[in-house]
Amino acid sequence: MSTSNTRLQVMWNRLLAVVEEQGQALIRAAFSPIVRECGDISAGIFDLQGRMLAQAVTGTPGHINTMAEAVKTLRGRFQLQDMRPGDIYLTNDPWIASGHLNDFLLMMPVFFRDQVVGFTSCTSHLVDLGGLGMGPEGADIFDEGLLIPPCKLVDTGNLNTLLMEIVKANSREPVANEGDIYALIACCETGAARLAGMMDEFGIDHLDELADYIIDTSYRGTVEAIAELPEGTWRNVLKVDGYEQEIDLHATLTIGEDYVNLDFSGTSGLSKKGINVPLNYATAYSVFAFRCIIGPDIPNNAGSLEPFHVTGPKNCILNAQAPAPVAMRHTLGQMTPDLVYGCLSQALPDSVPAEGASCMYDLPLRHTPEAVSRGDEQFALELVFSGGTGARPDLDGLSATAFPSGVWGSQVETTEAVAPVLITRRELIPDSGGPGRTRGGLGQHIEVRSSQDEEFMVFLSVERVLNPARGRQGGGPGAPGRIRIGHDGPDLPGKGEVRVKAGETLLFETPGGGGFGDPHERSWNDVRCDLDEGLISQEAARDIYGYKP
Repeated sequence: MSTSNTRLQVMWNRLLAVVEEQGQALIRAAFSPIVRECGDISAGIFDLQGRMLAQAVTGTPGHINTMAEAVKTLRGRFQLQDMRPGDIYLTNDPWIASGHLNDFLLMMPVFFRDQVVGFTSCTSHLVDLGGLGMGPEGADIFDEGLLIPPCKLVDTGNLNTLLMEIVKANSREPVANEGDIYALIACCETGAARLAGMMDEFGIDHLDELADYIIDTSYRGTVEAIAELPEGTWRNVLKVDGYEQEIDLHATLTIGEDYVNLDFSGTSGLSKKGINVPLNYATAYSVFAFRCIIGPDIPNNAGSLEPFHVTGPKNCILNAQAPAPVAMRHTLGQMTPDLVYGCLSQALPDSVPAEGASCMYDLPLRHTPEAVSRGDEQFALELVFSGGTGARPDLDGLSATAFPSGVWGSQVETTEAVAPVLITRRELIPDSGGPGRTRGGLGQHIEVRSSQDEEFMVFLSVERVLNPARGRQGGGPGAPGRIRIGHDGPDLPGKGEVRVKAGETLLFETPGGGGFGDPHERSWNDVRCDLDEGLISQEAARDIYGYKP
């Protein structure tokens, strides 16, 4: 490596540190538990053309990879010559930002020596934007809350107070929303200040050379990784629960010498409920799935993303067009990695994990409509819990772990501090991971009830209730999800509104991941360890694995 390249590599490493500090600034300052406790964010630095150079490690693919394209869009909407120090731009347009209204995306031009040299950007989830709120019941985007087109949030350092008042006036959680917006602003400003400081330290006036080095290096590395794959075309169909009826997700994967194409042709059409997915969000998770297998050691930026292309017919459920309802777009959008891996496993049978729980169990809770007229406590809260991941070819799946979202699970203490609910039980479910040579990760059992003997509403839109995660190469399926009220209550569908009455307890079980390989090939030492740790039952050890102590 030449001296010049060594210096560029040092600056690249510094950029990675800068964006991580940028992301942590957002998490520390945020009000919403889903941001502060679950890390539902993205943060990144971009060059003058709007190409992503670095992203914070903390964050979700649905925020990070959509942000990578959104900055290009905003860069094209606003003229460089009109930008001034202290300007910050904002939108929550689902087809620009990250797929639904609750995610706010900010972009800030970075000035250095009186010139724009690049941009910082970030995204995070705001708990409530009015309308019908976080739930699948909206008939269109206008039912789902407040849509803000690309505009200036901050003009030369002065906050757009009218816009802030509009956001607060259209929310059940105005204080949390205001705090989260300030946290987003702080995130952009932190990144901008650290980037300018880095440029001053290294004595550079622009990012052009560094940007080209980062993007070219990453692109070449990704293309080399693609060249090691078999060329060809493979297809997969994933059946998911859906809302009115089961939905078929179709994928055609084509691997060429220096590119990977994915097409959703054949996928079911739009739902009347808000589980439709804008293509930017479906693309974000599909490409993330590829990047986990193809050149996973290469940093995620515009260069490493460039060889991947995703398409789909307009108004299939993975390419919803405005004004389709999309509030719960993650319900299906986060299933796309399993759809992708069903194709990729045919090309790389020993490299791809089994199917997992995939979609996070995202439970928006809210006060009942009568609470407003009675003057009772009003709240809006979003709980996030995860099931098990699919077994890997050489390792068991991870239990109660978010993949592909990366959103950490809601914390019990934090939840109880901000809403009148109690989480009275949370534990892993034995035998919920699919059996195999390597076992699927376990789901978890959670119980929630009101802490004030009042009713509350839950808005369900979860998957893997009817169609559990499938195993690979002889591995068994994971356990399905399950929702009910009370220990003896009937199972509830995974979609719809549920009223939890005073004194009742909401019980839900997240799904397990599928197993990989023949269960009889699992070592008895692993089976014995699972038994000792309570991860499988004596019956499963005997009847499925043939274990004889």
